[in-house]
This record gives sequence, structure tokens and C-alpha cells, in this order.
Amino acid sequence: MKKILIFFLITNLLTAQETFTRKDSLHGGLQPERVCFDVQRYDLNIKINPEDKSIVGYNDITFLVSSKKVNKIQLDLFENMKVDSIIFQNKKLTYKREFNAVFIDFPYYLYLKSENKLRFYYSGNPIIAKRAPWDGGFVFNKDSNGKPWIGVAVQGTGASLWYPVKDSQTDEPDFGASIKVAVPNGLINVSNGRLLGSEDLKNGYTRWDWEVKNPINTYNITINIGDYVHFGETYKGLDLNYYVLRENEAKARIQFEEVKPMMDCFQSKFGKYPFTDDGYKLVETSYLGMEHQSAVAYGNHYKKGYLGRDLSRTGAGDFFDYIIIHESGHEWFGNSITSKDIADMWIHEGFTQYSELVYIECEKGYDQAMLYGTGLANNVRNDKPIIGKFGVNQEGSGDMYPKGALLLNTIRHIVNDNDKWWKMLLRYSETYRYKIIDTETVADFFSKESGVNLVPVFNQYLKYTNIPELQFRKNKKDMECQWKTDEQNFQMPVDAMIKGKKVRLNPTNSWAKIPEKVKDIKDIKVLTDQFFIKY
Repeated sequence: MKKILIFFLITNLLTAQETFTRKDSLHGGLQPERVCFDVQRYDLNIKINPEDKSIVGYNDITFLVSSKKVNKIQLDLFENMKVDSIIFQNKKLTYKREFNAVFIDFPYYLYLKSENKLRFYYSGNPIIAKRAPWDGGFVFNKDSNGKPWIGVAVQGTGASLWYPVKDSQTDEPDFGASIKVAVPNGLINVSNGRLLGSEDLKNGYTRWDWEVKNPINTYNITINIGDYVHFGETYKGLDLNYYVLRENEAKARIQFEEVKPMMDCFQSKFGKYPFTDDGYKLVETSYLGMEHQSAVAYGNHYKKGYLGRDLSRTGAGDFFDYIIIHESGHEWFGNSITSKDIADMWIHEGFTQYSELVYIECEKGYDQAMLYGTGLANNVRNDKPIIGKFGVNQEGSGDMYPKGALLLNTIRHIVNDNDKWWKMLLRYSETYRYKIIDTETVADFFSKESGVNLVPVFNQYLKYTNIPELQFRKNKKDMECQWKTDEQNFQMPVDAMIKGKKVRLNPTNSWAKIPEKVKDIKDIKVLTDQFFIKY
């Protein structure tokens, strides 16, 4: 009876963990009211009051009708925020709220392919993050002089936490956005894109106007309010701008020099910086960091490594500022190339963690990059699949960072041709520049470019908890090997040192003789710095 009771308890727990609500589906799903229109542009105009931690203002949303007979659309705004009114053609629209979704009714059907604009007035106190950037929300802080220092990070949680928006990664504003933010006089707001100017509103507030030319993830639209100083330069045709607290300018001028070799490396491997029209910025924040497009949040306290420590614990990652490198890598992977659903967020995080290895190889060579990767393997928990549940705004395992990076490193060594690998990676970055994609697209691309069916490899690393296990056995005089995997019909080459010689093995899910005479398994050393496997 006790065993049966335990079984039911475990079953109920697992069922509870896999249960999703209507609220989840409205946030993460693609209802007809969401897919019937394509956002063209956001024009955000708000005032932020640091004293009562409030926002008031509006968002002008320009959209193109993409379905027939559209008279209702879904926008999103967290339910704790107030909808003041929604105006279309100088008239108020009716709407219905359901959790964070706002279903807006139009008085008549909108024409297919017609362009429309509505103004969404709102106000309220946005959720305050307990531990940004790991949980979403606003960060209301103060600098050492007691002046307000405010930021926001909402990846995963959703941009609708603080402004009305179509809160889905499937749709970015095709023609960019403007972000106009009024803050108390004496403070600066730094947002994405380029500064158009500022205006004293004669009411104790100054409005700072920013313009984004490129499509942008809605969770990347940001504000940074503080007593900032600005410096920058043009480097090889790219504008570099830095906004830091006044007392940190001297340290920042030294630390941020690393941006130049990073840009040289990443542009050589991933192609031209994707957002030249909007420039590149680092903005100091009181939280660790975030890949806000063209306004990267920086909070690593001017230390090397990850808050002063090497994330790989090997010594290979202690020479660079982790937040500068990682969050800037997202400009290519996550900001330029975006996943349709956050269930596929490894497309952002796996590639970006791999960019750390790329930077190390640019600066310190191949061996140090492989050493760093070996260290990252210790951060893999293999707790649950990297890919989450689709349509319910659920990410997969945090292993998407190290395990995703090591999957790419493994594929590099399956390809077994460095020149070919770097060309493939460059073509990937350029082919899907400004595109919104999924895992199937990634797997198909690398399979086609490599000439190897890599779909089973992607499946095993991304859809299952376990990594491939390479097994050996002695069968009479022969040594045999096979893969133990969840994925059926799994094939993947792997390299090993046997008698001082590098040998490529080609195991499958069936036992087969290896091509070298080996007396003892101890005589085989699999190159686990190149292939992320268990053996």
C-alpha cells in the first residue's frame, strides 16, 4: 500500500508540474486574435515617477491586418496595470481583460492588408523584480549619492509587465520603435537606438527621446534612468556609446576597451554587427546584465569573469569581462536571430554561451577555448530537457546555456573541418539575420551545410535529459562500441586517442567493432573536450 501511495503522489506531482492554465496559453499561445495582425511600429511615450514607482502614458501601435474579417485583436498588459483608454480614429474602443490579455473590439471589420494605428493609454505601478534579471520586473534603486537609479529586465516574464504590447516573440515591430521617457530633471533616461534629443517639459520633468530603426524583440525595449555620464567613439565605422554612473567613469573607460577586440572577433566570425543604424551601447545597471538591443545592460562591477570569478573554474575565463562578452554576443544570437517561442530559448542562450568560446579562441587560441568548454560541462545539470513546452510561455532547462554551447562545440568537431565550421556559422548568422526561427530550422540548416544528418544529434541534446553515452565492451578479441541514447537510430562520429593516434569512431545504437586493435578499454581516451558525451 505504501508503494502504491508513493506512486500516486509522484504521479500527481508530475501531473501538477505539467499543468498549464488559460493564463499561460493566452501569454504564450497564438490565438486567432494574435495572428490576425502584424505589428509595424511601437511609439511609446511615458512618464516614470521614481517617488511612487509609477508609470503613466501611452503606446501608439501601428499594425497591418493579415487576416480576413478582423474586428478583434489581442494586446497584452499585466493585470495589475490599469487600462485608461484605447483610442482608434478619435473614438474609444471597447475591450475585455482576461488575465494579462486585453481583447480589443473594433466597430467594424478591418480591411485585409490595411495599416491601422491605435493609442493605448495606461498607468500603474509595475511589478518590482526581486532578483533581476532572473525574475522579471523593475529595479528601483539609488546610486551612492542617493539619486534614483532605475532599470527593467523582463525576458521570459514578458514586456507587457510594463507597457501595452503584442507580447509574443513571433512578432517584432518591422519598422522599429520610438521610446520617449520623461524623468525628473537632473536625471537621464537611456533607451534603445539613437538619442534624438531631450525636452524640458516645464513641470519638473525632462523627456528623453530615442529612436530604433531596426526590428526589435519586445522584451528588449528598455529604460535606464540615472545620473549618467556619457562617453564614446566611432570604431571602424561603428558608433560605440557608454552611459555609466558619474563616479565610475574612470573605471569604465578602462574596462570598456574590451568592446573593440570583441567586435573584431564577433564580426569576423558572425558577420557585421546587426544594428549599425542604432549603434552599440553599454549602459551601467544595478542588476547584473541583459541583452537589451543596442543598449546592453552592464552590471558586472568592472570585474573580470562573472562577478570576479571564472564561470568555467578552469582559469580560461578569467581574462575577460563576462557580461560585456556574453550580453553583446546576444546582439547576433537572440536579438538578430530570435526564437519563435521561449521554449526554444536555447537558440538565444546556447549560441551566445558558445560565443564565449569563440572569443577565447580569438584572443587565447583553440586549446584555451576547449579548456573553457570542458569547465562549462560541470555546470550542466541534466535535470530536464533544454526545450520547454510550446505555446504556454515556458522555457526549458537552464542547461540551455552550457549544454547548448557544448552541443555546438560537438557539432563543430563532427564537421571536423575548422574552415568549413566557421563558414557555416557565418552563413547561419547571415542567413537568419533579423529572422524569427525555431529548432527545426537550426537543425535543418546545419545538416544541409555540413552534409551530415544532424537532426538526431540536436534531438538527443535538446529534447532529452541525457547526453549520449558511448559504451565499450570486449567481444572475444575485438573491442566494440555503441551509443546509448533516447533518440532512435542515433549515429554520431566521435574521436579518440588510441595508441597515440587520433582515430575517428562511427558508433550507432548497435554494437560494432572499432577499427583498431585494443586490449583494454583504458587504452582508449575519448576526446571529451571536443565531444560532450558520457563514457
